[in-house]
This record gives sequence, structure tokens and C-alpha cells, in this order.
Amino acid sequence: MTNRAAAFPPNWPARLGLLALAGYAVFATAQLDITWTRLGHGMGEGARFLARMFPPNFARWELLLEGMLESLQIAVLASALGILLSLPLGLMAARNLSPWFVAAPTRGFIALCRSLHYVIVAIVFVKAIGFGVLAGVAALTIASMGFIAKLFAEAIEEISMKQVEAVRATGAPPASVLIYAVLPQVASRFVGFCLYQLDSNLRNSTLVGIVGAGGIGGTLFAAFKRFDYDFVCAILLAIIALIFAAEVISGRIRAAMR
Repeated sequence: MTNRAAAFPPNWPARLGLLALAGYAVFATAQLDITWTRLGHGMGEGARFLARMFPPNFARWELLLEGMLESLQIAVLASALGILLSLPLGLMAARNLSPWFVAAPTRGFIALCRSLHYVIVAIVFVKAIGFGVLAGVAALTIASMGFIAKLFAEAIEEISMKQVEAVRATGAPPASVLIYAVLPQVASRFVGFCLYQLDSNLRNSTLVGIVGAGGIGGTLFAAFKRFDYDFVCAILLAIIALIFAAEVISGRIRAAMR
């Protein structure tokens, strides 16, 4: 009787890897002093904290509205600047359109923009140019460039080069090649990238304010320091409403682009 190979042989390297991951998770939990006692105590404190947040207090709606408008302006400005700067960066980073000595350093610069979290970049700009919305706009612009330029370059590298070669064969200049052969193939995806980045910047603009870069984050942090938790709840509800509204609008724009 011959031995037959198992239909689904066990993957021992994967099993050993999962076992090692589980063992390290247990080790890390012990090192970080994560216990059921602390977790239970934290759940009780969290329940008392949530109880102090309700009902939300919208009495200072003018301060709330001012912070929300500031965050919206930061997000829109940072997205617009990031998108504008990402267009040439994405074209220069695409290896099917640019020579290696242009694409390689451009990709390095894009990776540099993505290497640090936007809150850290906001802290750097706050220290460099002072508190206020300018630091927030600059930080989110850098973050937008790192995200959109990378995706735009990858989208360009996936285009069909037949259209590019056909337009080039007519003797068209490089600008016409981009307008008539490259951009039509990536326009819908690029719009989707831009809408996603605007939505992301709306959320991120609430965080950069915590480090002094303007927006509703500063108002939220001040309310926390004053233990004004009912106003904190009002701010959080306003932020959630803004994000939901942005999601609805961006969804309709995407549907109209199809």
C-alpha cells in the first residue's frame, strides 16, 4: 500500500510563526503590566467619565463653530496645496515616464514626507513658525504630498503605454502627451485620491490643534483641561457630524464621476 500525500499538508512554518506571535503577545502583556484588575478599574473610570459627558452642552456654540470653521479651512487649504504640489511630484516619480535619475530622488522625497506622523510634523512647525493655523496647514500639506504623490505615481505606472506612444508618434509635445494620453487614464482615480485626502485632512485637522496648530483640537484640549466634559461631548458630536457630512458629499461626487 503506497503512502498518499495529504490533500492539505500542514504549514508548519506558519503554525510556528503564529505560536511565536502568541508567545510574544503574552510576554509583552506581562512586561507592560496589563492585568484584568487594571482593565476592570479602567472600565469603571471610563463609565464615570462618559456619565459626566452627557447631556452635551452647546451653550458655547459660537466658540464651537469658530473652531470647526478653522479646522475646515485648514483641511481645505492643506488639501489644495498638497494636491497642487503632488501633481508634478507624481509625474516625476512615475518610472514609466521619467528617467531613473529623476524618479529615484523624487520617490525618496515622497518617502521622506511619509516617514513622520503628521502630529510630529505639526509639532516641528509649531516650534519653527509659532502657534496657529499656519503650522497646521503646513503639516497637513506635507502629509498630503506624501500620500497623494505616491498613489498618483503608482496609478501612472499602471497606465497603458500604447496611448502614450500613439500621441507621441504624432509629434505632440510632452505637455500634450500628459493632457491627452496620461491624465485621461488616471483622472477618475486621482479624483478619488483627492477626495479621500480631503476627508482624511478633516479628521487630522482636529488633532493638530491639540499641539497648538489651530482648529477645533485646541478648543477640545482646553475643554479637557477645564474638566468641561459636557462641552467636550458637544465638540465630539460636532466633529462626527462634520465627518459624516464630508463622507456623504464625497460619496455623491464619486458617484457622479462614474
